This record gives sequence, C-alpha cells and structure tokens, in this order.
Amino acid sequence: MRKPPIHKSFLNAFRGIFFMLRSERNFQLEAFAFLINIFLIFYLKLSIFDTILILIVCFGVLVAEIFNTAIEKICDIIQPDFDKRIGFIKDISAGAVTLIAILSVIVGALVYWKYIFS
Repeated sequence: MRKPPIHKSFLNAFRGIFFMLRSERNFQLEAFAFLINIFLIFYLKLSIFDTILILIVCFGVLVAEIFNTAIEKICDIIQPDFDKRIGFIKDISAGAVTLIAILSVIVGALVYWKYIFS
C-alpha cells in the first residue's frame, strides 16, 4: 500500500481532531480549558518556562483523551455487547486521562499561584 502524500496525512490527522471536537463532550471541555489557558498565558504574561509547562500538560490531556476515545471505539467494534473485560479496558483508559488531568490541575495551580497571589 502506497503512503499518501504528506498533505493528505495532515488532512486526515486534522479530520480526526475535528471529529473529536464535534462528537466528544470531554474533549470539548478540555479544549475549552486549553483556550482558557492560552488566554491566561498572555494575560498574566507567563514566563517561557511556565508557558511550556502549561502547554505540555494541556496537550497531554488532549492527547490522552484522543487515545482514550480511540481505545473505546476499537473496543466497541470488537465487542458491541456488554463485556466486563471490555469495560475494564475502558476504565483503565479513562483512568489514564484522569491521572493526566489531575497532574494538569496541580501544575496549573503551582504555576498560576505565583502570578495571581504575588
């Protein structure tokens, strides 16, 4: 199978992101939180280091949510009916998103604290 041209690969990738924005509520909320962080980065004039930390955890949450959704969709194709094993796999995947989301809140609190309360 021939690989598609690079521009087609990028179009496919962006189509996946737009699918997530259109159809996945959690991704929509996380994308909104990302936009709030972008605003705060400029409004509070974060340092380069603090900006990088915030962007890393924001993108980490979005990427984790994309992988979580991909795993759930694959599981639904493999086993459309309820299966405890599939449920466990989905729970593990959701747990990964929860962990990175907790980390992002901690990093956000530590970074923004010095800009808001100093």
